[in-house]
Amino acid sequence: MVDFSSLRALDKKLRNQFDHTFLVNSDDPLLFEWEKLHKREVLDLRVMENVGMEFSAKLVWEWANTLLFDRDQGRSCCWKVEACENEFNSAFFELTPEWYKP
Repeated sequence: MVDFSSLRALDKKLRNQFDHTFLVNSDDPLLFEWEKLHKREVLDLRVMENVGMEFSAKLVWEWANTLLFDRDQGRSCCWKVEACENEFNSAFFELTPEWYKP
């Protein structure tokens, strides 16, 4: 059981990455153009290895477990994340961290 108020650092990281931002793959052929628009403050660019829902779910799972491990030394973990783009596009990442011993 985790007190959600103690996850403010994760909430801040999630908002910084995903809230009103423009996500683009690092190999996007228009990356240079997106970066120019970001410098002009037309969009708030986030460059990711992969912007797909599956990768985003795994990324959030990693962030959550890094925070929980650092905070609780392995006494709690995040075992499942759902990333939703909209009501038609979502993905789950589910895995118990190898360091977690209930």
